[in-house]
Amino acid sequence: MGKYIVLAALLLAYPTFVGDFFTFQIGAYALLLGTVALSLQVLGGYGGMVSLSQLTVAGIAGYTVAILGDNTTNVMGLGWPWWCVVTAAIAIAAIAASLIGAISVRTEGIYTIMITLAIAVSFFYFVRQNYPVFNGFTGLAGVEPPRFGALYLRDPAPFYYLSLAIAAVFFWAVRYERHATFGLALQAIRDNPRRMAALGYNVPLHRVAAHALAGVIAGTAGVALVWFNGRISPGTVGVDVAIDILIIAVIGGMRHPIGPFIGALVFVLLENFAIDLIDRERFNTVIGLCFLAIVFLSPDGLLGLFDKARQAVRADTPKPQEPRKHPDKLHHNR
Repeated sequence: MGKYIVLAALLLAYPTFVGDFFTFQIGAYALLLGTVALSLQVLGGYGGMVSLSQLTVAGIAGYTVAILGDNTTNVMGLGWPWWCVVTAAIAIAAIAASLIGAISVRTEGIYTIMITLAIAVSFFYFVRQNYPVFNGFTGLAGVEPPRFGALYLRDPAPFYYLSLAIAAVFFWAVRYERHATFGLALQAIRDNPRRMAALGYNVPLHRVAAHALAGVIAGTAGVALVWFNGRISPGTVGVDVAIDILIIAVIGGMRHPIGPFIGALVFVLLENFAIDLIDRERFNTVIGLCFLAIVFLSPDGLLGLFDKARQAVRADTPKPQEPRKHPDKLHHNR
């Protein structure tokens, strides 16, 4: 628990030590991408279901915000109150995720990946070709977060703390779920679904419920992401970006809720600073090489590498020797 208190203190103090760019473009963006990847960690790490549609779910929430709220493109923009918009966006994202789960949970492995990839591709082309509702290729711009008096949530520090609050809530929720009844059942289904079905558990229902929970996480992050960008377009929900979420989760490590955030931080740093060393067009090459290197060295991502290093240090550290015990001398009377 002590390490989490130290981490929380550092994250809370972070904006006071860095400028607006690192607060907004690095800190807030990494927290939001990490939250979307956290929804994948729930499915892949706990449920054994690798989904490529988590960014699609976040995009559905983002488009809902732009359609039901306000935008400046003169397409839709129904002007609902922000709290109604946010509630509806998260609910629709959870419903969409549940439907995706209902379609994909009866498959396993590569078939689940292909089904969710097909859904992501279909949604991308659907919003790209639909102009009356989604404004096609251009998308919807001018999406603003709510104002609370003088507090404007899109300012760097307020938006960072909003992102931190979202990430913290879902981090602790997922961490708690790992040891809760539902989480233990989900992990047991991941390891042996036939045995769990024989014990009377409804395996498909548990998996759909996991998709719904992941939908709430991804949908909430999607609401904040559309406020972060101020717009949403088909490029936001493209297949390449959807695959980036999987890369983020795997790089960080999918066996612990902190892994997606570590992966997101590495990804965002590379995305912002790798172009200073190489051409922007070769960014995906750098990400791919990092991904292959980390997976080759540790299937558990950076967390696995950290654990290996810690175990190596412990093995090399000499243990203190215990004082030798001398047997009591026996005095025999002659």
